[in-house]
Amino acid sequence: MPCTLITIPISHYCEKARWVLERAGIAYEERAHLQGLHWVAVKRAGGGRTAPVLVCGDRVMPDSTDILLYADRLMTPERRIYPDDPGLLEDVRALESDYNGRLGPEGRRWMYDAMRSRRDLAFKYGPEGVPAWQRRSLPFVWPLAVRVIDRHLDITPEKAAKSLAEVRASFDSVGERLADGRRYLVGDRFTAADLTFAALAAPVVVPPEYGVPLPQPDELPARMAAVVGELRDHPAGAFALRMFREERRV
Repeated sequence: MPCTLITIPISHYCEKARWVLERAGIAYEERAHLQGLHWVAVKRAGGGRTAPVLVCGDRVMPDSTDILLYADRLMTPERRIYPDDPGLLEDVRALESDYNGRLGPEGRRWMYDAMRSRRDLAFKYGPEGVPAWQRRSLPFVWPLAVRVIDRHLDITPEKAAKSLAEVRASFDSVGERLADGRRYLVGDRFTAADLTFAALAAPVVVPPEYGVPLPQPDELPARMAAVVGELRDHPAGAFALRMFREERRV
């Protein structure tokens, strides 16, 4: 039986999970839910309040990092994403933790604030793959959903501006690491550090190869599109886009 992956379809943490499961060749059935409505599903599956949650038989992986570790153990040696070398592994895990704790939440906060005026894009891209009743209910629950997301993610214009500064700092750090011409963040092969950075950079570079459709710059509000263009041109943004092109579907 395939595993069950419970997601918010546009979530970049859920994209981490889809990416690694497909890389490992692990069959899974995705059960997508709108933000807020996902809480019941993840709780029933044995998780907390966040998605993704992966259920494989009696085993429950309640967050994206647990899913990466689980999938890594099932990969062939040449496809594994955690190095055997202790020094390289320590570097990979440190970068992964930093991106999970800083880039992921900060980029998400900025993206939600920047998209606030575009209800049409939220309705077009947010419900990808969710049950029909959730899609039909979106226009009615939208005002409440916005308030819940704002409170849960602590979104204000001031904090969104600070989040963008944190994203740029994270990109600058990656750019400095790549300045010596290396192709990957750690060592000479694709690792969990590359996967995590690329996936969690998605809200600010909107890669076309993402696991579900994302609005591209020509659809975005002008101010948001300008920032996306800037970050795509940054060495770290170009790296994230290259990881999606070269590693997402292999």
